Amino acid sequence: MLLGDIAHVRTGDKGDISQISVIVYDSVDYDILRERVTVGRVLAHFKNLEVRVAHRYEMNEIGALNFVLEGALKGGVTRALALDAHGKTLGAQLLDMDIGAQERV
Repeated sequence: MLLGDIAHVRTGDKGDISQISVIVYDSVDYDILRERVTVGRVLAHFKNLEVRVAHRYEMNEIGALNFVLEGALKGGVTRALALDAHGKTLGAQLLDMDIGAQERV
């Protein structure tokens, strides 16, 4: 099962920091999200990014996780020559992460 099967994302940026919120479609899947989408797994999925520090914030009330990836945008919008200086495609890439079997936890 891919993360995109149970969740959608919103992304934002500030300087070289990318912020990705992962929100479940159905609240019954929030425990799967919390268990399987860890900072370590997100960093492994984005292994080619030069993330300095990563943080995960749980937003239980709305069934979401918020990841803050410092250094992910190689300088940010005004300094990077990247095609995706805002990091909007990072959210779509994260939805392709394999989170294992579909059983409920």
